[in-house]
Amino acid sequence: MTFTSLLASRHQPSGLNSTFHGDGLAFADYAAQSRQMIATARKKLHSNDAAYELDKIANGNAPFELKPITPVAKGQNVTGQNVTGQTKSYKRGVLLTHGLSDSPYFMRYLGKFFQQQGFYVLAILLPGHGTQPGDLLDVTWREWTHAINYGTEQLAAEVDEIYLAGFSAGGTLSLYQSLIDERIRGLFLFSPALQISSRAAYANLHQLFSWMVPSQKWIYISPDVNIYKYESLPKNAAAQMYTLIQEVQRRVQDRAPTLPIFTVASIQDSTVLTSATLTFMACLQNSSNKLVLYATGTKNPAPGFPADQLEWLQSALPEQKIISSAHTALTLPAEDPYFGTHGSYANCLHYFPHNMEKYEACRNNRDACWLGETTKENMQVDLLGRLMYNPHFEALKVSMKKFIDQLPD
Repeated sequence: MTFTSLLASRHQPSGLNSTFHGDGLAFADYAAQSRQMIATARKKLHSNDAAYELDKIANGNAPFELKPITPVAKGQNVTGQNVTGQTKSYKRGVLLTHGLSDSPYFMRYLGKFFQQQGFYVLAILLPGHGTQPGDLLDVTWREWTHAINYGTEQLAAEVDEIYLAGFSAGGTLSLYQSLIDERIRGLFLFSPALQISSRAAYANLHQLFSWMVPSQKWIYISPDVNIYKYESLPKNAAAQMYTLIQEVQRRVQDRAPTLPIFTVASIQDSTVLTSATLTFMACLQNSSNKLVLYATGTKNPAPGFPADQLEWLQSALPEQKIISSAHTALTLPAEDPYFGTHGSYANCLHYFPHNMEKYEACRNNRDACWLGETTKENMQVDLLGRLMYNPHFEALKVSMKKFIDQLPD
């Protein structure tokens, strides 16, 4: 199997998913329509694979809705939080937005957490995602903001207070929405993409010649064995992210947000620049802000940050063969059946295609792998799998609950 042979039908647009199609639909209908779109695209790609679990995969990649858990007392959920709104059905709601090349699957555990805290929860699917990687070839960042705005409006019809939570690109989009929509009451950002390589600005220069060499449209062309996340990534996706980030940075410089923000990041992050996240959080004035930071070593990784707003945790856990956290490792717990400790998926793409021996060893011998971010230092170990789950997920939920408990009524 060669690099060029992997340019296949999944690397072409499906024709179903480059724009947002939810306008005018109730959220349940939007979710059902998205699920059908995913199933249609995936069935076409895997029509000869009898073992392909189409329903499971379509459901995992689709938008979802969670209502506050069944009250045990009038107006309260099981944790004692008031869930009834004064003017709407619910007091608080949160919109969850996944990252670039990801799907709502990555937000499911966070969704359950917010549900238990009395939030009405909606999770959207960003256009271009969930179907096939080729659907990111033509998508624009404006279509992503279109989806965010739709989700916000759906929340606004049901809740008194709107919160946004996003992972990576979803964090960037959540921040963008908060800068243009004064109804947003707070943010939860997980490894937000606030700065990426400036080379992304030139990613779409391939259009001058890629009509002759289609593979030049792609940053990565990978096997795409992950059922909830694309492994192949087109240059257009990076270019759209760069433009979005530039727009967010411009707006933040004009008017820094004053609403309460809870942010989680890892010092060891090979996808986004965590230094930009630290700079962003340090410039904010809300005393309720909270930064949870994963780092190796024994020294405070953000010494100038207000001590009462910073919580940093040791991300190297040698007894678990974890040498650091990773960009991909914040929103899922160790018990996740697909990405967790005993999950069926191993992220070994850092070996593909230049070292196929290690790629196959990493995928097939999980016990031999150390886990962490794909930094130059970490790559020195014999065999590295990129960490896909958060061993501190339970502690993260405690930190988020403390933040929620001190939000203004």
